[in-house]
Order: sequence, then structure tokens, then C-alpha cells
Amino acid sequence: MTTKSKIAIIGLGNIGKTIAQNAVKGNRPVYIASRKKEDATALAQELGNLATPSDTADAIKNADIIVLSVWFNTIQELFEQYGTELAGKIIIDPSNPIAPDENGGFKKIIGEKESAGQLNAAILPKGATLVKAFGTLGAGSLAAAAYQHPEKSVLFYASDDATVDNSIEEFIHDNGFDAVKVGGLDQSIRIEVFGDLHEFGALGKTVTVSEAKSKI
Repeated sequence: MTTKSKIAIIGLGNIGKTIAQNAVKGNRPVYIASRKKEDATALAQELGNLATPSDTADAIKNADIIVLSVWFNTIQELFEQYGTELAGKIIIDPSNPIAPDENGGFKKIIGEKESAGQLNAAILPKGATLVKAFGTLGAGSLAAAAYQHPEKSVLFYASDDATVDNSIEEFIHDNGFDAVKVGGLDQSIRIEVFGDLHEFGALGKTVTVSEAKSKI
């Protein structure tokens, strides 16, 4: 039996919390960390013994795959602070480079043709591998669409390193979704907010595998 990759979720906002909840539902152990240790402890108590509260440094040390479920601008800070610890790790980046606009909606905070995936890949700590995933749905759909039956909904991902794809797809499956790869990190823009494969872009909804593959 193949041992599954160990998972750490850094950041317990709406997305991070939902990923942790879905993982535990899929019988997948997770380390969870937040700026406030008490937030991680409280969520772990809610989720049960598959969730282990931790500080960020220990969560990174103990895991193989690190989900950085934090704001886009915070990822750079974490890269700088934990660059040495992140060497050899697979980093999942669900971030969307957006901020509230003056009309009650959101606006992109990087260039129109730039993607968070490519910008974060350019400053990636040495020896780490970046994967763009878990950012194609809003937190509401990430919770509500998990473990759909009879056909699962899809989470898209992008990766430049095919050797990590099986581990990523396994974790997406253990979050209650089917995984569909869109290509390398140069395709990240398609699965970020306003992209053609994002819930809050041209796609506009969750999709099944057959629907997803018709759009790639």
C-alpha cells in the first residue's frame, strides 16, 4: 500500500478551513496552522483526531504538501520567512490576486495578463515545487460541491512538474472532487478569478469531468 503524502494547511480563512473540513471527511489527516494558534486548536477540536493543530514552522516540517491558503501578497512573506523549510516541499497555491473594488466587487491587483501562479513561481524557494490548485471555486462551492454523487465536480490544477501530479490528484480526490489538469503554470491565469475556467470567470459554475474536458 502506497503511503499518502502528508498535508499541511497554512491559513484557516474560508478556503483553508473548507479544505481541511473536506480532507477530514475524506479520511485524510492534516496539519493545520494559523497566525493564531488558538484558531488552529479550535478547528482541530471541531474536526476530530485527523486534524493536528500546529505552528507554521512545524506544519511545514512535518508535511510533504503545503497548502498556502492565504492572501496572494502573504505568500511572498511566507516564502521569505520559511524559504529554507520549504525546500523539497510541494506547495499548493490557491491564491487569487484580487482586492475589493469601489463597487462592492473585486478587482485584479496584478497586470491583466499576469497570473499569481507564474508570479509566485518566479520567487519560489529553492528546491520547492509549485502547483496552482484549490482556487477555482469560491469557498461556498468548495464546501457545497464536495463529494457530489453520482458525478463529482471538478477542481482544475496547473503544474510544471508531472512527477507531483499523482499526489496532487490524490489530495483533490480526498477533498471530494475529480482533478483535471489544465497544463503548466503558464495556464494559471485560466484557473484564477476572471479566468475562463474559474467559477467567477467565464465558467460561472461547477462542472463535471466531461464538461471540464470539453473546455480545455
